[in-house]
Amino acid sequence: MSEDTQKPKDAEKPEELEQQTQAQDGVTGADDSASATPGASAQMDEEALVAEAIRRGEAAAEADMKAQADTIRSERDELATKLEEALEAKETAQQRAARIQADWENYRKRTAGERLAERALATEKLVLNLLPVIDDLERALAHANTVSEGNEDLASFASGVDAVRTKFVDVLGREGVEVIAPAGEPFDPLAHQAVGRVDDTNDFADTVRDVYQLGYRMGTKVIRPAMVSVTFNGPTRPEPAVEEPADEASAADEAADKPE
Repeated sequence: MSEDTQKPKDAEKPEELEQQTQAQDGVTGADDSASATPGASAQMDEEALVAEAIRRGEAAAEADMKAQADTIRSERDELATKLEEALEAKETAQQRAARIQADWENYRKRTAGERLAERALATEKLVLNLLPVIDDLERALAHANTVSEGNEDLASFASGVDAVRTKFVDVLGREGVEVIAPAGEPFDPLAHQAVGRVDDTNDFADTVRDVYQLGYRMGTKVIRPAMVSVTFNGPTRPEPAVEEPADEASAADEAADKPE
């Protein structure tokens, strides 16, 4: 009985061996698979690292370019602002220079005019102070001419006085002084001072008859009017003829020459 029981156990040994063999084969295949997987995973990790490095490099380059663009844009805006300020400063400086130049020209003209006015005023004062001297010379000359008839000494004296008076008048003439001697001229209230009237029906009314004291004009200013007498009761002086301008006269002549 013990032998029969022992036989089945021995019969089962080959199956167990086969299962053990298969199990060992499975373990070996698993080990082979496990040994093959780390190589593939390492390759994939390297590619991912390369791709990540490329992505990060591109991102860094893009960020750098953006920063440079922002810097350039900021510098451009700053330069544009400085240029605008410089242009405004230039325009302001030009306007200020133009105002200074205009003020200088006005000042120069004003001071030149003031100097001329001061010079004219000083000359006028000097002439006014000399006029009584000339008046005395003229009165002395008139008296000498009256009493010098037949007296050569008095005639010579009168000639000398007349020469002195002439030199005085010439000096004043070089300073722009003009003598006003209006005998026989129409009366001008701006240049003549009437101190008497003469009834004369033969001469035009308001004509200067006698000149008691000569007048003087300096430039366009009468510094002393002539002292005169004026006629009245005479005929009215005719108005002076008004001359037509040359262009209007020639136009009138051309119109008259055209045939109708």
